[in-house]
Amino acid sequence: MLYFSSLLRSPEYQSAAENLFSVLKANGVKYDLLPNTRDIWLRDFMPVQCRDDSFVSFRYEPSYLENDLQLRTDFRNDMSERFPFPVTYSNIVLDGGNVVFSPSKERAIISDRVFWENGDREKAALIRQLERELKAQIIIIPSLLSDMTGHADGMVRFADDCTALVNRTSYKNGLEQRIRKVLEQHGITILEFPYFFSARGSAVGCYLNFLETERHIFLPVFDSPADDEAVKMAERIFAKTTVPVNIGEIAQAGGCLNCISWKIEPRDTVEYRL
Repeated sequence: MLYFSSLLRSPEYQSAAENLFSVLKANGVKYDLLPNTRDIWLRDFMPVQCRDDSFVSFRYEPSYLENDLQLRTDFRNDMSERFPFPVTYSNIVLDGGNVVFSPSKERAIISDRVFWENGDREKAALIRQLERELKAQIIIIPSLLSDMTGHADGMVRFADDCTALVNRTSYKNGLEQRIRKVLEQHGITILEFPYFFSARGSAVGCYLNFLETERHIFLPVFDSPADDEAVKMAERIFAKTTVPVNIGEIAQAGGCLNCISWKIEPRDTVEYRL
């Protein structure tokens, strides 16, 4: 099942949300809206599903919301009664949008923002605990200093366990090159994916923040000349149906389709073609 926040029905998001919901319905994807969330970014405060189907809930106490406590949803107190499955509660501060699993979930990419949010912990010990709780090899990549959240899901996504997509930029010694170096050191092949910068605080131009379901890649598009290339590349990479979705106002608010969604996944083997 796929979930979104009921706040997407708010006037500022309603047009983009209705566009998304109509696309999901047209493609036979079931979804539900969760009440009692304090913002629309479900990915960040809902539990993370591991490869053995267990769930871990991290502390959603990001420093970027330290002056906006009314926007922090606490899964244990606000949401857990709706979901009957057992959840392990971690004492690590970590947003779900900063956890990017490989298809097998044997690897997880997390940006170094996790060190900032847990500054009182020794880094090696923190990584060991993350590996125990996520049941995966942890790969730490650098984060963008100017990005409020520093989440990994806007910078890299897996195509298969040994291939990752990263944003294509014109910078020669920028963040993407440092991310590439880290991933290649872990034996991961890099594919560059279309990207363009629009405005600070906006996610317009971040095609990598797509929503992947069992049979579909729902790809954010932005009424840009780059849309067509992004769609065609997704169609070449994934052995799934690529569906473009224009979510305008949501992207302008700072996130795209992965950010606003949360799902309970079937653990079937998924094939990719590269």
